[in-house]
Amino acid sequence: KSEKYFRKFIGSVEFINKIPRWCLWLKDADPSDVKSMPNVLKRIEEVKKFRLNSTAAPTVKSAQTPSLFFYISQPDNDYLVIPETSSERRNYIPIGYESSLTIPSNALYLIPNADFYVFGVMCSAMHMAWTRTVCGRLKSDYRYSGSIVYNNFPWPESPSEKNIKLVEDKAQGVLDARKEFPGSSLADLYDPLTMPPKLVKAHDELDRAVDLCYRSQPFPNETKRIEFLFELYEKYTAGMFK
Repeated sequence: KSEKYFRKFIGSVEFINKIPRWCLWLKDADPSDVKSMPNVLKRIEEVKKFRLNSTAAPTVKSAQTPSLFFYISQPDNDYLVIPETSSERRNYIPIGYESSLTIPSNALYLIPNADFYVFGVMCSAMHMAWTRTVCGRLKSDYRYSGSIVYNNFPWPESPSEKNIKLVEDKAQGVLDARKEFPGSSLADLYDPLTMPPKLVKAHDELDRAVDLCYRSQPFPNETKRIEFLFELYEKYTAGMFK
């Protein structure tokens, strides 16, 4: 009877490593339904006890709704997932789409309703250059955040419709290349030693498409990317801090 209340649950580790994990999602569940499931009721009771024993006032207050997650960020539509922590060994942070039926933990950064242009730019060498420069670190791993990395990222100023369409097409190419290896996790696909040549090629093409949204000349190295991005950031923020 509880089967319909089980949902796939992911944090950064589960998302990157393709680890199956499940949770009971009782938001909007019929109380009579819940009451008829003794093992589910036992779980809810344990949650209530745990929260009441907390020294944090918000946690104690959440004991009033023990059938709900303490923090709910569930989008109504499919969403883009960015792991908050990932290995610095990778040339790209593994980013991907998840169904609205999948429950994310607070170890993920979410972008609801993200189109292929957003996905493409987020997966690009430009975004990675910015991330490596400004993100926090957990030991040496990337520590992605919305407030520091995403919200300050200088997006292309005025890309043409043609170049936006090109990014969308190449972003689809990255997703298509991933699909050719259904048995591999994102950790497998983005390990520099095991990244499939088809996926490497798809990312190279995406990088070139995103670069064209910034300027017509190619970027010879990451230093030039960073210089360009910070100049653009200064332009966007001019006068904001006077």
